[in-house]
Amino acid sequence: MITDKIIKPNSGYFMLFVFLLMMVGAGFLMATKHPAFSLFFVPLFFVLIGFFIVNPNDSKVLVMFGKYVGTVRDNGFYWANPFYTKAKVSLKARTLEGDKIKVNDKLGNPIIIGTVIVWQVTDTAKAKFEVENYEMYVKLQSDTAVRHLAGTFSYDHFGDDESKEITLRGGGDHINEMLMGELKDRLSLAGVQVIEARITHLAYSEEIAGAMLQRQQASAVVAARTKIVEGAVGMVQLALHKLSAEGIVELDEEKKAAMVSNLLVVLCSDKAASPVVNAGTLYH
Repeated sequence: MITDKIIKPNSGYFMLFVFLLMMVGAGFLMATKHPAFSLFFVPLFFVLIGFFIVNPNDSKVLVMFGKYVGTVRDNGFYWANPFYTKAKVSLKARTLEGDKIKVNDKLGNPIIIGTVIVWQVTDTAKAKFEVENYEMYVKLQSDTAVRHLAGTFSYDHFGDDESKEITLRGGGDHINEMLMGELKDRLSLAGVQVIEARITHLAYSEEIAGAMLQRQQASAVVAARTKIVEGAVGMVQLALHKLSAEGIVELDEEKKAAMVSNLLVVLCSDKAASPVVNAGTLYH
């Protein structure tokens, strides 16, 4: 496997001075109509094509007749062997906003998921020689990683259960870390470093979105009612205990049952209770 070899080529400014001297010599010979002036054109051409510039956060991969020579990372003006081919590889951090793709979660539910990935090339030799097109490789492998992650977890769990299973909707940073870890493994072949990976869009597919929304609403209602009932039972228990402890009224089992029934109706109802005055006894 080919890995980066950082090299420092000759300064372009020195070779530019040499080039200008050769130009002056060729011009002088041409002016004097000396037949040797034509011999300068080939050397001038080869000197000229040896110049290249490396901009900040860019690099040049140098190859000579199919053999990797090295990579120039320092920005500046350089000159190298004219027979070198010089391929530009950007070292800038880039953002890949993945398409919203339709996949199945762990339970087989169709969902729509979208991600944003920030990446950059760290090994130019791998990026240039180990894969055909490293930019396309990053995109395809990112989609594959997202599909695999979505199939590993369920979209969400429902109800007030005690399940500790991580879900795509509730996993948060843990899901993002797993996505980043999988991307690092997949993209290391291309010499690419993943800086950040995050899920930016997550929703049920259109064909089941309505049904899943009703299911979520039903689960929320059941969970809320459960909490209301738990609170109402506690309040009733406290009321009976207070009445008994302070000797306000003596209640037999039938009276307690009637009070519990009335209190639960008042506390658990989703509408305001309408009181009814009893002019008789508790038994009538």
